Formats: sequence, C-alpha cells, structure tokens
Amino acid sequence: MTSFVHKTLVVQLRAEGTGRCPVLAHLSYDADDPFAVTAVFGHDGRVLACWRLDREMLSDGLVRPVGAGDVRLRPTATAAWHELRMEFLGDARPDGTRHRAVVFAWAPAVAAFLRETHRIVPPGRERVPVDELLAEILSAG
Repeated sequence: MTSFVHKTLVVQLRAEGTGRCPVLAHLSYDADDPFAVTAVFGHDGRVLACWRLDREMLSDGLVRPVGAGDVRLRPTATAAWHELRMEFLGDARPDGTRHRAVVFAWAPAVAAFLRETHRIVPPGRERVPVDELLAEILSAG
C-alpha cells in the first residue's frame, strides 16, 4: 500500500508590492507523519519557501477561515473559480514588520490532494509512534 502522496500545482504568488505571478507548489504527505502536509514553493528551479502545514487545517481552510500566527487559510471565490488563499508570515524585518506572502491555489486541486491523503490515513485514524519516538530520544543520550 502506498504511504506517500505528492502533487505539483501551479499556484499564484502575491508578494508585497507585486501582482500575482505563477510558481510551483509541491505538496507532499507521508503516512509516517500523518498530521502534516509539506508545501515547497519554487520558481525557476529555486526553492522560495518550505512550510509544514497541519493537514486538518488545510482541509478546513477550503471551507472556512482558519489559522492564527504564521499561517492563515481561507476560501475565496470569483464566479466559478474557487481558490484557497494561504497567507504566510515570515521572518522579522529590521523595522519590526514581517515578510508576508499570499498564495492562491485552485481549491479543487487541493481538495483532490487531500482526498488522496485521506485514502492512506483517514481523518481520526492518524497514529503517532510515541513509544518508538521516546525510545529513539532516550537511546541518543
């Protein structure tokens, strides 16, 4: 049985002072880390950012605003076009503000990716190998 899902999407990045520009988003899910989705954003072969997102929060963001702190998600729609708006806050600047980027992804594509992850590990059936993790930590000492 497959324990890994990967999907590459073309998304729209809107950074401060710019309009939207297309970038690639590589979404991946590994059953060994059942609560997380990794999102790597790239352009012209360079990694622009890498974020680990909560899988349930990503799913909830397709239907309602969620998140606080560094990541905020919410659905947006214009006519028949439905998007997931993802706002990411980055490192602090010298003036005390923070870098900020907004990514718009086609919501049906994100939903399809999440359905694939749910086939591997259904929501509510996630398992964290706590005993193995503790044994590894204690043996490293």
